[in-house]
Amino acid sequence: MKTLIRLAVATTLLGVATAQAQNYPTKPIRIIVPFAPGGPTDTHTRWGAQYLTTALGQQILVDNRGGAGGIIGTEAVAKSPADGYTLLGGNPGPLTIAPSVRKQLAYDPVRDFAPITLIVKSASCMCVHPSIPVKNLREFITLAKRSPGKINYATPGLGTVGHLGTELFATTAGIKMNMIPYKGAALYVVDLMAGNVDFAYVQIAQSAPLVKVGKMRALAVTATERSPLMPDTPTAAEQGVKGFSSYNWTGLLAPAGTPKAIIDRLHAILHKPLSDPATRKLLTDQGNEVAGDGPAEYAAFIKSETEKWARVAKTAGIPKQ
Repeated sequence: MKTLIRLAVATTLLGVATAQAQNYPTKPIRIIVPFAPGGPTDTHTRWGAQYLTTALGQQILVDNRGGAGGIIGTEAVAKSPADGYTLLGGNPGPLTIAPSVRKQLAYDPVRDFAPITLIVKSASCMCVHPSIPVKNLREFITLAKRSPGKINYATPGLGTVGHLGTELFATTAGIKMNMIPYKGAALYVVDLMAGNVDFAYVQIAQSAPLVKVGKMRALAVTATERSPLMPDTPTAAEQGVKGFSSYNWTGLLAPAGTPKAIIDRLHAILHKPLSDPATRKLLTDQGNEVAGDGPAEYAAFIKSETEKWARVAKTAGIPKQ
């Protein structure tokens, strides 16, 4: 009898979830971006929001909640109802790096989220203020070795790709620098141009025009290959930092327990433009590597990235805070 009751309850809940998915959405959807406006996660999330707005016929509200390296906004989504009306503009910092650098998280990146789709991966450019007396990465490494701990580098906060990616570069190159945390990439780019910090990862699409007009100097790209936006800027590996690469990425996630039909529908909507050659070219020309991975592939990617950054944190000796 108990088995029959449980089966009846499960069938009822499935019917309710299916009905919800068929009627979804009946009101505006909010996507929380856990960083300040203007950074790559914000930019790519808003790109996806435009397609969702058109396809779903409902307004998509992008809500920027920066702070704590993306943890504040990510936590807000984890604690939201699993009904498809609060989504997350996912970033590697709070999802795949934070577990290795934070003593306590109010969410579990694997247990508390349902991946929808990985939108893009994007490499950065290692940039310095023009007053720094170096022309390339080799010269920068030499300068840093002569002045250990005296070069300041900016990041979007503890446990972000800008933080762990720079530490990966530093340990690989054998140098030491000081981290200056910000609430978002858009904020520290201003300080880098003003000379208030010395070094920073800046997304290629953002750095290319600024380098061109001399507001910052490009040393290397963090990808495995040169970017079409900065063809004259070599990779770190080309300049002797072998085996090094680092990518930011943006994806869409929902709170765990969100009906699968809703997850699948949202993925199908975004997968269409990400499979379109013209759209792919547009995103690629902006310095991105287009993904479009579905829920299962995105979940596997998050797992592999979490393991990678755990190794980096351990090698760099980064204590949990």
